[in-house]
Amino acid sequence: MLPNLKGALAPYADRRLLYVFLMGCCSGFPWVLIGSNLNGWLADEGLSRTAIGLFGSVFVLYAVNFLWAPLIDRLKVPMLNERFGQRRSWILLTQALILIATLALSQLNLHGLTAIDPWVTTVVLSSLIFAIALASATQDIAIDAFRIDNFAEHETDKFPLASAMSVIGWWTGYSLPGYIGFINADAIGWNQVYVIMAGFVGLMLLATLFVKEPASDREQRQDAATRYYLGKGYSSARTWLVVTVFEPFAEFFRRNGVKVALAILLFVFLFKIGEAFLGRMSIVFYKDVGFSNEQIGYYSKLVGWGLTVVYTLIGSYINLRFGVIKGLFIGGVAMASSNLMFAWLAVVGPDEHLLLGAILVDNFTSAFATIAFVSFLTFLTGRAFSATQYALLASLGNLGRTSLASFSGMMVDWLDSWSTFFVITSLMVIPGLVMLLYIGRQFRKESSHHDELSGQCLKTRQD
Repeated sequence: MLPNLKGALAPYADRRLLYVFLMGCCSGFPWVLIGSNLNGWLADEGLSRTAIGLFGSVFVLYAVNFLWAPLIDRLKVPMLNERFGQRRSWILLTQALILIATLALSQLNLHGLTAIDPWVTTVVLSSLIFAIALASATQDIAIDAFRIDNFAEHETDKFPLASAMSVIGWWTGYSLPGYIGFINADAIGWNQVYVIMAGFVGLMLLATLFVKEPASDREQRQDAATRYYLGKGYSSARTWLVVTVFEPFAEFFRRNGVKVALAILLFVFLFKIGEAFLGRMSIVFYKDVGFSNEQIGYYSKLVGWGLTVVYTLIGSYINLRFGVIKGLFIGGVAMASSNLMFAWLAVVGPDEHLLLGAILVDNFTSAFATIAFVSFLTFLTGRAFSATQYALLASLGNLGRTSLASFSGMMVDWLDSWSTFFVITSLMVIPGLVMLLYIGRQFRKESSHHDELSGQCLKTRQD
């Protein structure tokens, strides 16, 4: 038994996976600042569910960060790039901006939001949230590219492991600081909580200094594309623009075919919408049901984090064994089913045992589906423009989760029923699963065609 366990854990000894974990922590943490902690702060200040949901519309920046992702692939940060490399220099720059905005947020008096003239406070708060979201969305582009660049295209067996460490890192960066924030909010106030959060940004900077810049043939591949367009008679300026903006998207469609590429993009957009609606309102739901900040911090953050770590490792093994497409389908069905646990909790009320059960089921299904989802996106990403292509795919996934989920509070108010809301979120996964069935069928056809051609070539050589 012990040798088998040792053998199962051996692949995780790769040092690159530690780097991926640390960068995952850095990626998850800003969502605490403008997500769960902020929602808890605003709820304590008496804002309505609709207003809290609308503040969350700033997350739309994560859904459109592919628009400036080509710059992360091609531009170098002055003074930082030569010493830290292209990926790390962009990460360090965005983290410095997050630190400044977090310290400013810690000094803001949100009592002004419910005062007679709340506009000044609202504008300042919105500006700081926007700054953190913009810097964080840009950081995500560089971190995702950092993870992809660390593993060559032929290391497909590493993709689920890297995805697992990225997800574990993300939830560590999101859950542990969130737990610390919630258990201390009642005692020291949210302003002091955000001073502590600024300290976590300092740890992010140290982590970025510790990791190593990945080796990559990205520039050689980009140079090949540049020579191609120059050979067609394009000017230097036009060539740079085409290679930077057009080529990453064109290469994705050439590699997958237009029909399959469009199906992939539609699936990515639809897959996690239901989970996003639930996630956006989860803290507000816990408070409405009657749970305290300390209970929310313990169950949602601390226990949820521990479960995510264990379930993600299990999920990576299952996806590696059965394949990403099957993992996505099973995870999607399970993820939708888990939302019904929250509908049950809405009917029963603040039962800690039922809350624990809901979090047990939700974290397992979420971790399982996320591993498959991230591995799937990594598999689809080319290495010449890894930042841009992954950002395109991840942005579409975030578009449904951020833009549409901003109306989750309105939906709850309109339905006036938490249980009905959670039932609806469980049904939102169905369109995505239909698209996944089509994609899987196309991939199997392509694989069969490839095997047939390989057999013909082998027979020709034998003859």
